[in-house]
Amino acid sequence: MRKLLMLATASAALLAALATGSAQAASDKVVIGDIDDMSGLYADVIGPKAVESIKMAIEDFGGKALGNPIEIKTFDHQNKPALGGQKFKEFADTDGVTVVLGGSNTGVSLAMAAAANEKKIPFIAIGAAGASLTGKDCNPYTIHYAYDTTALGNGTASAILKEGGKSWFFLTADYAFGTQLQQSAERVVNAGGGKVLGAVRVPLATSDFSSYLLQAQNSGAQVLGLANAGGDFVNSLKAANEFGISKTMKPAALLAFISDIHALGLETAQGLYLTAAWYWDLDDKSRAFGKRFLDKTGVEPTFNQAAFYSATLTYLNAVKAAGTTDSDKVLAELHKAKIDDMFTSDGFIRPDGLMQHSMYVFQVKTPAESKGPWDFYKLVEKMSGEQAYGKVADSTCPLVKK
Repeated sequence: MRKLLMLATASAALLAALATGSAQAASDKVVIGDIDDMSGLYADVIGPKAVESIKMAIEDFGGKALGNPIEIKTFDHQNKPALGGQKFKEFADTDGVTVVLGGSNTGVSLAMAAAANEKKIPFIAIGAAGASLTGKDCNPYTIHYAYDTTALGNGTASAILKEGGKSWFFLTADYAFGTQLQQSAERVVNAGGGKVLGAVRVPLATSDFSSYLLQAQNSGAQVLGLANAGGDFVNSLKAANEFGISKTMKPAALLAFISDIHALGLETAQGLYLTAAWYWDLDDKSRAFGKRFLDKTGVEPTFNQAAFYSATLTYLNAVKAAGTTDSDKVLAELHKAKIDDMFTSDGFIRPDGLMQHSMYVFQVKTPAESKGPWDFYKLVEKMSGEQAYGKVADSTCPLVKK
């Protein structure tokens, strides 16, 4: 009987050790979640093609992290905040995700950021522009990558003011992103001696912009500030051209992507000023990545799709440096990282979670200026990270020590 008890005790100890080892191995398995708009009005901006960027980064990293194959989980949030937040928690509870990328929609990203804080899983917001993600709504587990509404206003609105566009009317997406983008542009306009003559809020995925554009035209403003994005930006600018409003008001693309310009065509989009974090034809590194992406997908990447590659590699390098997928240890490495890759040469993550880096103001070329497919932009200005995003000391994030 004593021998049997000893054998049972030894077996139990062995099983416990094996279980502990298995749990440790499982905890060091990198699982990347991507919760994004995969089928709606932002799908071309990020969507399924951003998953290709994640795969490219994993391939370049070697396919494994901490000795285990890297996995990807994806989900279409359909631009519904509750759905995005719920799926984040499900990914954390049942799928073992160690980081979540994506968002696209600011409202959805705010819900996902809250879930990240609850589950203590890093969330790298890419595509959502709302600056409040690293402002008043910041938390220790959210990083805002690529751009925000502050940088967009400081770029595009400033450029148009310099061109004499002093009076503005805004066509604004009716949710958190549109509100924050309009507010950012308004601050720049007012500070630069301009005036805001009015604004109209437009529901997401609107099919008919005629009544909203009529209000803009009747305002007498010089500039039509398009505080929307993706399919809504494309359709509102097309409608402005069809109704002849672009001849009496200067359209301001407060957020536009290369996919939008491709959809519009240079004949329609020529002359637009826009602000971007990256462009495929900036330098040798961007051109090399652009060619790889084009060969895989048939299109040049938007700057958000390029940011997915950069963010994935940055996260994987932090896991390697930490030697674990433990969220707090990986985040500590992320906040120490100097990001120098095909996306940026001067990136770093501030205490408020913002990945600060240089931004660019471009003007869309005329058909005569373009030398070939996807040759859409000419560089107007390169903004330093602080010029684009403002000083970290001025952040409204409670995590920033004053």
